Amino acid sequence: MSVPYWRLSGFYLFYFATLGGYLPYWNLYLQQLGLDAVQIGNLSAMLVGTRIIAPNVWGWIADRTGRNLRLIRLTLFFSVLAFSGFLAARGYAVLAACTLGFGLFWNASLPLFEAVTLAHLGDDAHRYSRIRLWGSVGFIAAVLGLGGWFDRQPFMQLPLFIVTLLLLNWIVTLMLPKVPSRRAQAAAPGVLSVLKRPEVPAFLAVSMLLQAAHGPYYVFYSIYLQQLDYSAITTGGLWALGVFAEIILFLFMQPLLGRFSLRGILLWSLLLAAVRWGLIGFYADQPVLLVSAQLLHAASFGSAHIAAIHLVQQYFGEQHLSKGQALYTSFSFGLGGMLGSLYSGYYWERLGAGTVFGIAALLCLLAFVIAFAGMRGTMAKTPRQG
Repeated sequence: MSVPYWRLSGFYLFYFATLGGYLPYWNLYLQQLGLDAVQIGNLSAMLVGTRIIAPNVWGWIADRTGRNLRLIRLTLFFSVLAFSGFLAARGYAVLAACTLGFGLFWNASLPLFEAVTLAHLGDDAHRYSRIRLWGSVGFIAAVLGLGGWFDRQPFMQLPLFIVTLLLLNWIVTLMLPKVPSRRAQAAAPGVLSVLKRPEVPAFLAVSMLLQAAHGPYYVFYSIYLQQLDYSAITTGGLWALGVFAEIILFLFMQPLLGRFSLRGILLWSLLLAAVRWGLIGFYADQPVLLVSAQLLHAASFGSAHIAAIHLVQQYFGEQHLSKGQALYTSFSFGLGGMLGSLYSGYYWERLGAGTVFGIAALLCLLAFVIAFAGMRGTMAKTPRQG
């Protein structure tokens, strides 16, 4: 069966375009509504905290029913409805309710779709990065387009843009073909037996720490740059630069996967991530170093995520792939993201940007130690090269 390359890529394009509208600008929008740093950090933690619950519930249903695509369409449809509440929401309590409702549906769709993409790719899993890069293209287009727009227009228009992108994301899923049927295979061991392998909990802990380190970046980076007198278009350009570096990495990821082990790629990603947060925390007022830090997004997110996706596939296998993707999402973007949002929101005004990003660098170094020691036994093979 041929791979529906452009339809799979279209999902990533609009999903990450939505993220490109949300991440750099949403907290600036909340700031304009009059929320303080703790409230903004709490709302960010609520959204990423739903990634602890939503992927596991929907992933369990998907593995039980085999209806990933139908569930993706359902969760995205209700994501559109839930986010529409932000068009009128103003008070903190109403914003929190909309955030929780949106997160419980939206945070389910991506891990389910990752499993769908890998199912379509089959033995050609090494082609994943060429599909996923279109998500980075969508992110850049949204960041730059909205950055230029909001230099001239008020941030109050932001919810309407995001609702439109969510609607387009849902429409793309209606065009996708069914997931190929699984090949007959012997009964797979239970998911608990996978979790008992020591390298698996080590991998989940590393993923959690890495995303906790991203917390201050996702929550306060745009606010931080605004405080340093960078314009909205410059801020958007810096976000886009990081994702552009990620695209270049994705284009060359296939030969890297053939040359280095997944564990090795992850270890280098963690070290470079620590360097990145140190540069942002202490040298953001120096444009050359700030640009250098953004280029390291290719490591702190890009190569780390590609390695993680392949590790999940190898650890959990075809039978537990949706559960594995859900667990990875829950521990990393869910628990890790929630902790990162909470600590950065609590300490941002108390300790300052340098200390908060310094903590992020230390979290990456701790993750490096755990990966070096705890994942030593696997030395996971890289995917087959075509």
